[in-house]
Amino acid sequence: MPSLTRIIEQYIQDLLEEQDSEALSLRRKELAERFGCVPSQINYVLGSRFTPERGFIVESQRGGHGYIRITRIHYADPAEKIKDLEEWIGSSISEQDIRRVLSTLRHRGLLNKRDHLLIEVALRYLEEQCRTEFEVSPFKKSVMQADLLKRFLRSLVLM
Repeated sequence: MPSLTRIIEQYIQDLLEEQDSEALSLRRKELAERFGCVPSQINYVLGSRFTPERGFIVESQRGGHGYIRITRIHYADPAEKIKDLEEWIGSSISEQDIRRVLSTLRHRGLLNKRDHLLIEVALRYLEEQCRTEFEVSPFKKSVMQADLLKRFLRSLVLM
C-alpha cells in the first residue's frame, strides 16, 4: 500500500491534470482534513514533491484564509531552461541528486530514454575513473559530475 505522502502527492497531481491549467489553489487545512493528517504532513509533501527541480513553484499564505498555490514551470526560452537547470545542479552534485534530476527531467519529457542512459553511462565512467585512475576526492568528484551533467544538459537543450 502506498504511503500517505504518495497518496497526497498523487491526489494533487490528479487535480493539476484535471484542471488543465498552470496553477492550482488549495487550502492546507482542507487537505489535512481530507487525508486525516496534520497540516505539517501537507507541508512535507509540498516541500519534497513539488519543488522547482520537479517543475513546480509553490506559494503559500498561512493563516485562517491561507492558501497554497502550486504552479507548473514552463519555459518559452531555452536559455531560461538552461539557467534553471544549472541553478538546480549547483557547483557540485551527489549521485543520488543526479538520479533525482535525471528522473525528473525524464518524467517531464525534457529528456528521452536514450539521452538519459547516455548521461548515466558517462557519469558512471567518470565515477569509475575518479575512483580507480585519478584518486579524486569525493568533493572534487561531485564538482566534476555537476560540470559534466550541466554540459550534457546544455547540449541537449540547445539541440
